[in-house]
Amino acid sequence: MDRTQWYLEYENLKNRPGLLGEISSLLGMLSINIIMINGVENSRRAMLILSKYDENIVRLKYILETMDAIKVHKLRKPKLRDKITVRHGKFIHHDNEDRKTIRFVRNELGLLVDFMAELFKVEGHKLIGIRGMPRVGKTESVVAASVSANKRWLFVSSTMIKQTVRKSLIEGEYDSDNIYIIDGIVSKRKMNEEEHWQLIREIMQLPTVKVIEHPDIFVQSTEYSMEDFDYIIELRTHEDQEITYETVENEDLRQDGFSMF
Repeated sequence: MDRTQWYLEYENLKNRPGLLGEISSLLGMLSINIIMINGVENSRRAMLILSKYDENIVRLKYILETMDAIKVHKLRKPKLRDKITVRHGKFIHHDNEDRKTIRFVRNELGLLVDFMAELFKVEGHKLIGIRGMPRVGKTESVVAASVSANKRWLFVSSTMIKQTVRKSLIEGEYDSDNIYIIDGIVSKRKMNEEEHWQLIREIMQLPTVKVIEHPDIFVQSTEYSMEDFDYIIELRTHEDQEITYETVENEDLRQDGFSMF
């Protein structure tokens, strides 16, 4: 029987010496191996553990719930964000009203890049939108995540180095391993260029990852909607920063094709 990974997250209510050792010993007695462990915010610990028998996980949960020094918050098969949480010792935060919207701040760029890289490694269609103000690191994070995932990135529209507006792809650029990056503001300004938009429609049909910067602008003049996105990533300089598209569009226009992002 193959061993199964589980994610365990608990809060230290009484952070006394030896507590982690007691839990580790309990896992050992149940033949459960620790793959990775890390402390996270709010006095919590997160673990990836490995067990051959699901009934041992049931026993573990029962015993942990009798301990007054800890409170178990999660014991489940690990999701992508669980693995990233253990790896970095930081939680990935969802928007309270929209669970597919995930929020990061600039000092979490390493966390963001790792998260996107794991998304990029999964085969098949995936549409990801990324919001953020100028100079916060959106495009750079997408490129870094592509490198980390060992994927080739292609700018369909961008202002990363100079203004890019592709009207066609060459042989080899139609590939399920490519990451296609589209800037919603740049493409919207080229609405009258049918060849560019025909290329975007072709790319949107490919079974691969597409990343749309400024997705709210992108859907304003297209047949696509926010419901078509699998993930919306918001990147801010600080948690309270407001993302205002009027400011973003005006500053982008003032650069005359050169990036301030």
